[in-house]
Amino acid sequence: MFRFVLVRFLQAIPVLFLVISITFVMIRSAPGGPFDSEKNAPPEIIQQLNERYHLDDPIIKQLGDYLGNILRGDFGPSFRYPGRSVNEIIFNGLPITLELGFYAILFALTIGISAGLLAAYKPKSWQDYLPMSFSMIGICLPSFVLGPLLVLIFSIWFEWLPVSGWGQFNGDKLLPSITLGSAYAAYISRLTRGGMLEVLSQDYIRTARAKGLSEPRIILVHALKGGLLPVVTFLGPAFAGLLSGSFIIETIFQIPGIGRLYIQAAFNRDYTMIMGTTIFFAALIVVFNLISDIIAAMLNPRISYQGKN
Repeated sequence: MFRFVLVRFLQAIPVLFLVISITFVMIRSAPGGPFDSEKNAPPEIIQQLNERYHLDDPIIKQLGDYLGNILRGDFGPSFRYPGRSVNEIIFNGLPITLELGFYAILFALTIGISAGLLAAYKPKSWQDYLPMSFSMIGICLPSFVLGPLLVLIFSIWFEWLPVSGWGQFNGDKLLPSITLGSAYAAYISRLTRGGMLEVLSQDYIRTARAKGLSEPRIILVHALKGGLLPVVTFLGPAFAGLLSGSFIIETIFQIPGIGRLYIQAAFNRDYTMIMGTTIFFAALIVVFNLISDIIAAMLNPRISYQGKN
């Protein structure tokens, strides 16, 4: 197990280095700068600001200095929020983004696993076709369409739920969580159905049926662990995708999380904020992928701990 984790960790280092380097160069290569919006400032002030933040240094030197700061855990100061560091801003918005991701994955697991089990219980029947049809709709309907649609129906037409916010009004966390988790619920339902159908065709399941065990007991006790293995493998990148996918949801519902801060930083050309958020999410994706690999290896002994499979 230790070697398995070590190999995965060593594989992540060059990936993070490439993400940091490519993002850094792309940001610096884009037209404009973080202080271009200061139209009333004289050129001398802009030049002093660039010197203060070393924006006039060669890009290779800037990248080297930034990598050195990253190794010390310092994302630098924000260009648009004087007196505040990127670390502070990220960790202020992190609890909200994590809470949104948790509710979204909880919704996705509840709906997805239930729909997948229902479809696998009686394949090629209406119990199979109906949930799988809805799952296709969930996959095809993007969140930036689903979110406003849910707001239109439940907030404007019926006036049941708040239009936006997070923790300010009763029920304001429901629509963002459903919007963010719907697509993942659709994927989980299809993965659950496929995994359960494969397990239910195994010899030991036929043996359990021959012994007279009830179908619910066969599914819940004997088949569920193996049938959910594809879902477990999917959960790592899914949760990381939920966090990074919160950019759109937080903007639509005006949620003060990291995603919304990232969008604002992009418009403000806040280089350090963009870099810090990108690195943070890239690290989360690596961590969640590693966790899902470890859990999958623990559930399935056939997966090699040597990092070959």
